[in-house]
Amino acid sequence: MARKSAGGKSRASGSSKSAKRASLIATRLKKLDLELVKRLHERTRLTIESLSLSSDPKRVLYDPESDDALWSRLEKESGALPFAALRGIYRELLSASRRSIQSTRVAYLGPQFSYTHLASIERFGKWADLIPVTTIAAVFEEVDRGHAAFGVVPIENSTDGRIIDTLDMFTRMPLRICGEVQIAINHNLLSRCSRGEIIEIYSKPQALSQCRDWLSRNMPQARLIEVASTSTAASLARDKPGAAAVASLQAGTEYDIPVVESSIQDNDENITRFAVIGDAELSRTGHDRTVILLQVPHRPGSLADALGVFKKNKLNLTWIESFPLQAPESGYLFFLDFEGHASEARAKRALEALGKQAIRLEVLGSYPRSEPLD
Repeated sequence: MARKSAGGKSRASGSSKSAKRASLIATRLKKLDLELVKRLHERTRLTIESLSLSSDPKRVLYDPESDDALWSRLEKESGALPFAALRGIYRELLSASRRSIQSTRVAYLGPQFSYTHLASIERFGKWADLIPVTTIAAVFEEVDRGHAAFGVVPIENSTDGRIIDTLDMFTRMPLRICGEVQIAINHNLLSRCSRGEIIEIYSKPQALSQCRDWLSRNMPQARLIEVASTSTAASLARDKPGAAAVASLQAGTEYDIPVVESSIQDNDENITRFAVIGDAELSRTGHDRTVILLQVPHRPGSLADALGVFKKNKLNLTWIESFPLQAPESGYLFFLDFEGHASEARAKRALEALGKQAIRLEVLGSYPRSEPLD
């Protein structure tokens, strides 16, 4: 009769213990799943009840102050689950709860899985009615005509600066900025062929610009071709031999295109700020940003005098962009934002002083400042 070795006994014993432990974990997971589902349903019911009791219908659809307070609480609850994942779970819970009260229609610069689409999901969740349109002007028009309650458009990139089409539309339409989303932009080279086989690279102009140095050093053989969006680029890379796209990881997942190289942007701190546009007026939070449109007389010293108002009232300017007036007028419009809310005493003093100097002064909105998100 064959004798079992001591090693065989040890392996059999270890295997038995592992199987027993796995069975215990599976049982515990099933129990936890039921408990979690019950708690999520309870949380959703309470959220819906709370929303139903609100005296302000607009806050039911859009309440960044309350949302940001929730994110702040959740971020302190560190553990095995990353904060980004925890935030995603709660974001969709809030989005679904709001939809049960009233659907929120949001226009954004599409198509799907563009960076503006990702910013829209971050602010409103996937349960909102997210409507892609083809131009920034179309986003403004949808909101201005009342076809959408809100719009999401890019306003500034840390590498390329201002988004000229967005600024242009603010000079044309009486819409407010009622929020912002800042997203860290990680560009990826997507293709179904190897790097050496790529002969064409598609993306929108801003994305190609933000990866200019990397592409010139690493892909000199490839022709760079501008298209309307990173999502359009991804669809071309999926279908065209020898083609690649500069696009988001989410676009690669959606279009089933492998990542050839990740994070190819030249600036590791490449952040795009997106504006939420609409007619919502938000109260002070103590952590706000105010955006204004300003036109001063086109003569020496007039801009310096205007900027002195902010120093005098101890307001920190965080952004300034010039926008040339169209003929026959000469001069510039200026977009400025500063830390603080337009309802604060020092901001009121500053705006009153600016109004005495300005040809045109419009407060485009005050809203809670956001932190960049990965």
